[in-house]
Amino acid sequence: MLGISSFATVAVRAAEAAPKTAEVASAQQAAPETEKAEEEHHGLPQNAPVLGGKYLQVTSSMVWTWIIALGIIIFARYATRQIKEVPEGAQNFWEWLVESLRDFLESIIGRELVKKTFWFFATLFIFILFANWAGLIPGVGTIGWGIPDAQGGLHHISKPLFRGVNADLNMTLGMSLLFFVLWIIWAFQANGFGGMIMHIFGPKGEMKSFWGKAGMVVIFAIVGVLELISIAFRPVSLSFRLYGNIFAGENILESMSNIVPGLSWLIPVPFYFMELLVGIAQALVFMLLTAVFTMLICQHEEDHH
Repeated sequence: MLGISSFATVAVRAAEAAPKTAEVASAQQAAPETEKAEEEHHGLPQNAPVLGGKYLQVTSSMVWTWIIALGIIIFARYATRQIKEVPEGAQNFWEWLVESLRDFLESIIGRELVKKTFWFFATLFIFILFANWAGLIPGVGTIGWGIPDAQGGLHHISKPLFRGVNADLNMTLGMSLLFFVLWIIWAFQANGFGGMIMHIFGPKGEMKSFWGKAGMVVIFAIVGVLELISIAFRPVSLSFRLYGNIFAGENILESMSNIVPGLSWLIPVPFYFMELLVGIAQALVFMLLTAVFTMLICQHEEDHH
């Protein structure tokens, strides 16, 4: 994502770093409005730039996703290559992280549900956390291809080689849709088809009179329709919440680095610490929301104290 501006032009194409040619000049004269819009744009582009591919387009966020996933796998394999009864170093870190997540989730959704779903929720948290922090590495979002200004120099990075993972809506929406599919599977395993219908549309509570029961059936049928709409919008809310926070944070870092060009290495530093906390918070929020949504559909009223 966005790093310190001094790392900004490592991989810029030679043609863009050279003096402005006649072709560039004619293009700028032919489309002054487009050039003006590009010059005014300083923030992170909303769409991840496409780096290549004809049938399967590879974007900069996909490349960074593969790198992060490979890094997590290598780190975990390194930590567990020689398991010791008294853990130390990397093994100690991973055991502490996994045990802490398991105990935390067990206190919220219960032991039985954790046995079935912990693999998914722990993976979500670990991947989102590392992806958020990896986006703060200098050079992510600031190494790539740029747009020349009127003097032929670099204006800004318009096509970064690496793009922050969760600053791409495709990634956050993909994780949300994957959870939605698993949520449906877990819900049917816990309730069955009839149990799902009763859980969503069935009346709660007891009424002695016939008209009271009939009224409750109508009311909870309407509530069930609203519940279905809420369930359908969960992937949207989950994906936009994570994407919006990470995307906004990275634009803040770039804005802070451009306030005073001579101090671009210093002004964003406090915001980097803030983004470290935001990275943890957003990973925790995403994991908690998915876990609570699962608990609400899989646990019955008699299971609660």
